[in-house]
Amino acid sequence: MTVEELLVDLTPLFREELDDEGIVLKAETTAADVESWDSITFVQLIVAIEKKYKIFFTSREIQDFKNVGELCECILRRTQN
Repeated sequence: MTVEELLVDLTPLFREELDDEGIVLKAETTAADVESWDSITFVQLIVAIEKKYKIFFTSREIQDFKNVGELCECILRRTQN
């Protein structure tokens, strides 16, 4: 799976968790780009992603994500091991 494929796969999850059907994910997307994305919804996103892909992020990884692309890269590393 590539980052681009993962973005397509994650889009419905982001739309559901952020209650925004208009979200179009790009690697450079950040919380500042989505009005409903705040610290609480970020936690909900992380939990939903961990469940979907059966992975767990470390606190450090979560703190270091600068954009959705970095999140995708981490998901890919975790799922390919």
